[in-house]
Amino acid sequence: MQLDIEFYQERFSGLFEQGLLEEMQEVGNYMEMKAGGYLMRPGGYIRFAPIILEGSVKIMRQDKDGKEVLLYYISAMDSCAMSLTCCVQDRTSEIIAQVEEDVKLISLPYEKVDDWICQYPSWKQFVFNTYQKRFEDMLETIDCIAFNKLDQRLLSLIKKKIELTGGSHILYATHEELANELATSREVVSRLLKQLEKIGKVKLSRNKVQLL
Repeated sequence: MQLDIEFYQERFSGLFEQGLLEEMQEVGNYMEMKAGGYLMRPGGYIRFAPIILEGSVKIMRQDKDGKEVLLYYISAMDSCAMSLTCCVQDRTSEIIAQVEEDVKLISLPYEKVDDWICQYPSWKQFVFNTYQKRFEDMLETIDCIAFNKLDQRLLSLIKKKIELTGGSHILYATHEELANELATSREVVSRLLKQLEKIGKVKLSRNKVQLL
């Protein structure tokens, strides 16, 4: 679905120059996806670069046995560095991009990603800023895995997911979902959540965690 130029001018005002906005309007495709859907899966070719308008997407890495670990989230006005890299190099995806919250996004043709870097300084800056943000996210993930105990990682994940949903102090998620994102078992997450509840960090109910 194509949107008019006024939409691009309003949403990306001050971010991209007029010439780029006009090209984005010509080739961009407006999309909506429900939570649980996939933007990317391992082994598939990336044929578009997404810019998220609303909602959030979680980026995960999967090992050969199918175990997954959360790398980072992308949300409003973000793009995925992995997808940009795959577009430029015409590589298959090595990550999973799954919709966390219902998203609205603009998909841009993969062949334009590299062309615009040479043509438009604002796009070049946007791509470089995206790489920098994702690099910082990856460092945070590595630090969390390397230096924090699993209960601290779990609490950090809960806070991050609540922040993405608007900071209501309540997270609706199953123990299985949290376990998958931490690359551990549901039983371990259930035990750690009970420990966190015992020391007054969270309050638990069915498929709901309240941060205290």
